[in-house]
Amino acid sequence: MDRMMGEIHSQGKTIKDIAECLKRAPLHPRIIAAIKSAHALGCDLRIISDANTFFIKTVLKHYGLMDYFSEINTNPCLIDEEGKLRMLPYHDSTSTPHGCSLCPSNMCKGLVIERIQASASVEGKKRIIYLGDGRGDFCPSLKLGEGDYMMPRKNFPIWELICGNPMLMKAEVHEWSDGEELERVLLHLINRISIEENSNSNYTQLVSLDCKFETIPTSTHENSVLRPPQLLTVGKELNALAK
Repeated sequence: MDRMMGEIHSQGKTIKDIAECLKRAPLHPRIIAAIKSAHALGCDLRIISDANTFFIKTVLKHYGLMDYFSEINTNPCLIDEEGKLRMLPYHDSTSTPHGCSLCPSNMCKGLVIERIQASASVEGKKRIIYLGDGRGDFCPSLKLGEGDYMMPRKNFPIWELICGNPMLMKAEVHEWSDGEELERVLLHLINRISIEENSNSNYTQLVSLDCKFETIPTSTHENSVLRPPQLLTVGKELNALAK
């Protein structure tokens, strides 16, 4: 990617030209709606991408989605003295190689997921929904545990790898094909998790009452409101989900 940016610069293209090209890339409207809905339901949305900060932030800002994500994990970039966009590796293969045979040398998404899982556990957020379509998403999918969900894009490399190695998966797998199906499946899973967590919470409350059910008014069970799920939703770069 860094070499390609050098070639683009040599052709006289500027940073502004690159940004305008990125803004013209279509993003399925249902994906935008899914992001906003998941955020409104209390999900902590994070990006793990083998793209770069310039590409991702340009697209997010263009579609007004920057504030919906708490974290962007991707390859950093900078603009050098010649005005050329330079790409740097997320993991430096020279000084700190990640040592994962499943991932490219510049980034192991599995290591990123492990860090997120550790911090999420401390924060009380324990369940993850991971969306992906590339080969690089296979490693992090193997890090997911029971209670987590993997959403691979059907007929894409990650889907083929999972289909070829189903016994390696601990997370529940739900495929999707386009923006509409992504939205439907994602919101279904969020709702399912929310119902399960509230059901478990209600059970805990009943037990803590020392089984004095006669003291619980009927209205307690009526018009109940689902609390936001303790949930992390992790996805790839948005331009990979545009079709």
